Amino acid sequence: MGSSIGANIRRLREERGWSQARLAREVCKAAGVIGDPVGRQEISRWETGKRTPREWLSFLAAALGVPVDVLRAPQNPAEPPLPTLGDFLPEEDPLSPLEARTGRIGMSTVDDLQQRVHGLRLADDVLAGGDLIRPALRDLRRAVKLYRENTYGSEVGRQLLRQIGELAQIAGWIASDAGQHEEAERIYRLGISAARQTEDHTLAGNIAGSLAYQLSNTGRESEGLTLAQAALNDAGSEAPPKARALYLDRVAWAHTKAGGVENGQQAMRALGEAGQALSEDSPGTESPAYLYWVDAGELRVMESRVYTELHRPLRAVPLLREVLSGYDATHTRELALYLSWLAVALADANEPEEAAAIAERVISLGSDTLSERVAQRVRVILGRLQQYADVPEVSALLAEHQAA
Repeated sequence: MGSSIGANIRRLREERGWSQARLAREVCKAAGVIGDPVGRQEISRWETGKRTPREWLSFLAAALGVPVDVLRAPQNPAEPPLPTLGDFLPEEDPLSPLEARTGRIGMSTVDDLQQRVHGLRLADDVLAGGDLIRPALRDLRRAVKLYRENTYGSEVGRQLLRQIGELAQIAGWIASDAGQHEEAERIYRLGISAARQTEDHTLAGNIAGSLAYQLSNTGRESEGLTLAQAALNDAGSEAPPKARALYLDRVAWAHTKAGGVENGQQAMRALGEAGQALSEDSPGTESPAYLYWVDAGELRVMESRVYTELHRPLRAVPLLREVLSGYDATHTRELALYLSWLAVALADANEPEEAAAIAERVISLGSDTLSERVAQRVRVILGRLQQYADVPEVSALLAEHQAA
């Protein structure tokens, strides 16, 4: 029943062209309440079946202009509509220029900002979110201020928006790595808005995929899957091969985290399509500079992680060993993360002694890395090794690091 109500709410909302935020406002208005006891996130929970409206059902019906029975009606099997990014945009546009603006800027300002964004992206390869969160947020605020408080030509304005979008993607990634997930989500949504305003669908898909990845990893798997699919669908077939490979990678991960046999099959299908998309990349194919890191090695990493989550260690372990054999040791956080998947896969393969040795290395690397992602993976490994507590190597590890 709950899933039918959720599907009906979404269908009726989309028929009216309303965002989730708009429906939330209409429900509060119908209930005659002051403030926003129902917000966009609550609408999302109702639509995905995570919660049931219960006492809000009559107000929902009134807001949508239908009888309550229409909301309760069972769904006829049908092809679900393609998801769009519309529901994931900020309710208020924080990028609207101020009426009174002070100075005029040119393309040299954009070039300077582009260098800052690129420098931050390279720094993220070797530093963790806790090290970079302050400069990232400072740069993002400065970029938005430049856009809002100055005058410029149309092309400069478009390029400023594009750089704000790129900066939001890397700043959101950094904030997420620092464990500031709410802040990261706000940043990502700002970036999606900037990218869409400049009609850069490839960039919008990249940012949306980054947010989808966070949602999938923080208990919001259904939203993560919807958004990952939206990023892929909205970018379309015109997106560069590397971009499509990345979108499909994130779809694969979102299916994996959503769980279940069917999602596992969908994950494997998406991985295959990602590999096919990347194979279409050639030296003459242009891709945005921010996709420099997307290559066959990264696809193998995602493939191995999917196999690990699906408890298929005989496929995961060889892939992870291959990737790690030539990995750049200066990329401490990523090395720790990839090793963490190897430790779990080895535990699944009934190799607790080696899993404990790898776990010790992850913990050692993590002690010098201000990354919540690494800290979370350490907790996962230690939890996974509990069933081997009678193995001496594991027992010693747990005794030393249980507080982690």
